[in-house]
Amino acid sequence: MSQSARKPKDEAGTAPLRWKHVFEDRLTAALLSVTRILPYRQRIAVLGWIGAYVIGPIAGVRPRIRANLALIAPDLPESDVRHICRRVPGNMIRALAETFAGQDFIDHVKNSPIEGGGLGALEQARDAGQPVVLVTAHLGNYEAARVVLQERGCKIAGIYMPMRNTAFNARYVAAMSRIGSPVFPRDRTGLAGLLKFLRGGGMIGLVADHYMDHGELMDFMGQPARTALSSAEIALKHGALLVPVYGIRQPDGTSFCIRIEPPIPHTDATTMTRALNASVETLVRDHMDQWMWSHKRWRKNKQSKKAKSLVL
Repeated sequence: MSQSARKPKDEAGTAPLRWKHVFEDRLTAALLSVTRILPYRQRIAVLGWIGAYVIGPIAGVRPRIRANLALIAPDLPESDVRHICRRVPGNMIRALAETFAGQDFIDHVKNSPIEGGGLGALEQARDAGQPVVLVTAHLGNYEAARVVLQERGCKIAGIYMPMRNTAFNARYVAAMSRIGSPVFPRDRTGLAGLLKFLRGGGMIGLVADHYMDHGELMDFMGQPARTALSSAEIALKHGALLVPVYGIRQPDGTSFCIRIEPPIPHTDATTMTRALNASVETLVRDHMDQWMWSHKRWRKNKQSKKAKSLVL
């Protein structure tokens, strides 16, 4: 067997795909295809169950969830810990399935209720053509918020971190684009396109609750965590509103409440980022089983010698 046969190429034909990646991509495609025969609500529920009771244990995310909970909430009862260990991977798979559901997802969530007090400022910015930086977290499904705002005439560009699994990455980017476009990869070219869109009076969506290797060390959930200042820096540099936005999953498992908070006042990047952290922390503590506790959010939590900016 030739080397090319043993190592299939990626979409661009430049890098070999691991068989593990091919298997993951094919398995995901098969699950989504098989469950598509089910009505939307039932489909999302079934995939959520598979995520909670099959994929979660196999993927080995529970030890990391437990470790993070022990760090942040050491007094949490064991019954709550077990509940979160099931619900977190279940929510992750639900969110993935919703993204791939395309128009079914859009139709289901587009009329979701809105809370938080920030919608008026956002609509004024939309009508005036003022740039807006929307900041969210890996909680519930932020794509629900994007759908609702787009239904209200907001033009929103997103950015994503390309996955190591290039086969699945291509499929995922296509699914995100069907919900709304444009979407840009998180690299220098993608950031340039994102900021050009912002300068034209658009809105951009950023996720600000993940670990950043060269981020600034600041408090998050009572522990030091490396945090990017990029969202606040971009807002300051381009005169944009900085608005926390979330898609909070409701008890039925498929419905959402969209939370749009008032814009964070322009001061300095560090102060504004601390306000974003506080906003996310409040939502996480209120919805412990919806946040992605599997993230390595608090790794290498020592002071960075040099923080790198993503602002172009």
